[in-house]
Amino acid sequence: MKRADNKSHCPVNFALESFGDPWTLLIVRDIAYFGKKTYGDFLESEEAIATSVLASRLIAMEQKGILLKTQHPTDRRKEIYTLTEKGLDLIPVILEMSGWATHYDPHTGAPKQFVAAVYANRDAMFALVRETVQAGGSIFVGPNSVVRKMAAQ
Repeated sequence: MKRADNKSHCPVNFALESFGDPWTLLIVRDIAYFGKKTYGDFLESEEAIATSVLASRLIAMEQKGILLKTQHPTDRRKEIYTLTEKGLDLIPVILEMSGWATHYDPHTGAPKQFVAAVYANRDAMFALVRETVQAGGSIFVGPNSVVRKMAAQ
């Protein structure tokens, strides 16, 4: 049985207990980077999360206040998952992790130009990504994506 309290009050421990498994940050990534919003969308990710693990992570992320689940506006059989304020605050974490991985992974799939843009002005990029995701957009997908906004400048 999982403990209800944290193992310690160390900030690193708190963070790891909140989002320290790989699936939580991959779900945040899918929302922020690719605009995924439904259970089915998350299942289509290349990491091939098991249905039982996905269901468990979505519930845990809701309970921890990272995700908000609402009814799909046109299909009552589906739910939409969006990032809460707490979840939106994880965007800089995944952007920094992407930058680190781009630097050290010779086989990275990350677009180096985007990573360079993040590092050129972190605060502005973090704000732009947060604002875009909060409005229902994403970094790479859709007509209002961050990448399209950057190209228009």
